[in-house]
Amino acid sequence: MGIVRTTLEVDKELTSEEQKTAKCRIEAAAKRPYVYDPDCPLLTPEQLAEFHPVNYATMEERAKAMQEAGIFNHEMDKQETVFKNVVNK
Repeated sequence: MGIVRTTLEVDKELTSEEQKTAKCRIEAAAKRPYVYDPDCPLLTPEQLAEFHPVNYATMEERAKAMQEAGIFNHEMDKQETVFKNVVNK
């Protein structure tokens, strides 16, 4: 099955036929197995354990982490300053 695209209007309710069709498609998709390929193989538990969420509360924490990782440069600092100035206006 290929990609199915549907455009929904925000203020418009689905007809009963559209609701039935959507429900059938969702149920059919839920029953299909996951498909892995060489570009996106199934990860082992060890590989999954290497993933860590990256959530920074502030831009300062992000900059500090980038400095510690050795990937921070002053050009990025300038861009963040410009961004803050634009957002705060």
